Amino acid sequence: MRIAIPVDEKNIDSNVCMSFGRAPYYLIFDTDTDESEFVVNTAATSAGGAGIRAAQIVADQKVDVLLTPRCGQNAAEVIQAANIKLYKTSGTSIKDNIDAMKAGTLSPLDEIHAGLHGH
Repeated sequence: MRIAIPVDEKNIDSNVCMSFGRAPYYLIFDTDTDESEFVVNTAATSAGGAGIRAAQIVADQKVDVLLTPRCGQNAAEVIQAANIKLYKTSGTSIKDNIDAMKAGTLSPLDEIHAGLHGH
């Protein structure tokens, strides 16, 4: 399974980023090989539509799951259209969230917000 997580730094010991669309990077973690790579979120500095562009960046990575603390409606629609499952992160540790996903203890992200347009 390939997992995407918005992160603050290009380091697996850093934290989950609280913003999906404005995260500086996405960690792509493969649970079969335990390999990880970081993808730069080129949408992070967009004047508008960052969530949609960020969602497309994640979808282009051919991931199965997105772990994120929150997600806007437009981004969620792109993620769901790509058949990527959304789960809510628990705490800020990247490693703990990967372990929780492997153990099946994370909850689906059901609370999709309208978006933080203009913020």
